[in-house]
Order: sequence, then structure tokens, then C-alpha cells
Amino acid sequence: MWSDLIAAIALLLILEGIMPFVSPDRLKRTLLEVVRLDNRTLRIIGLISMSIGLAVLYWVR
Repeated sequence: MWSDLIAAIALLLILEGIMPFVSPDRLKRTLLEVVRLDNRTLRIIGLISMSIGLAVLYWVR
């Protein structure tokens, strides 16, 4: 179980690092746009993201 968790965290770090490596300027512009969003919108985006992740995890496992 611990090896799966560590592998998942490693994959998350790899995926999170792609955008700053490939296009740091685009990432900065995107983050500035995210700051302008209201809390409700961010929560909805987070809920959708978690739901998709849960569905993919359920499908894979």
C-alpha cells in the first residue's frame, strides 16, 4: 500500500512539473487568471476534478 501511495505522489509531482518546465510564462498567466476566480467557481472546479479523478481511479482499479 505504501509503495502505491508513494508512486501516486511521484506521478503527481511529475505531472505538476510539466507545465512550469514546458511553458513557465503560460503558467504564470494561467495562475493570474485563477486568482481572479471567485471561491464558488474554484470549489466547483475542485469538485469536478476530484470526481473525475475518483471515477478514473475506480475504473482503473
